[in-house]
Amino acid sequence: MEVKMADLPGIGKKISFITAEDSMIVLIVHHTGKRELYFFADKDNDEADFSINLSAEETRELGAQLLGAVFQPLDNDKMKLLKSQMVTEWVKLSKKSSIVNKTIGEAGIRKRTGVTIVGIFRDDETVIASPEVDQVLKAGDTLMAIGKQEHISFFEQICQGEESL
Repeated sequence: MEVKMADLPGIGKKISFITAEDSMIVLIVHHTGKRELYFFADKDNDEADFSINLSAEETRELGAQLLGAVFQPLDNDKMKLLKSQMVTEWVKLSKKSSIVNKTIGEAGIRKRTGVTIVGIFRDDETVIASPEVDQVLKAGDTLMAIGKQEHISFFEQICQGEESL
């Protein structure tokens, strides 16, 4: 990334950032505290594709967020480790399963298997995203579950009626 600073006499400072994708972000900081942010998809364009005015407080907050004050993404090595340990699986709930007609909470799925149900697909039409613990499980539901592979395997046995909780 290339950063350039220039004085704007009577106005303030101009700070230009050239990104790895050859776009450009320009920040004008006025002596009055006003900030103007401009985005150029192509650094050689004379007119900005987008601009916004920011207060000093908004600029500080944006800067803090860009620095990762609230959220720090995982680095690639940690993400690879997480992906190698976590599995997402779609499991059909058999009518002979011990958890049919029980709520997620009553079945104790997470506590007993380590698996979390993150979605339920019912009747080819109904989708229940992030189901609550009071959601009743029905025979024929396809459950979207996330967990470690060994936990998913145990959960699949339960859903097929081969193991009970």
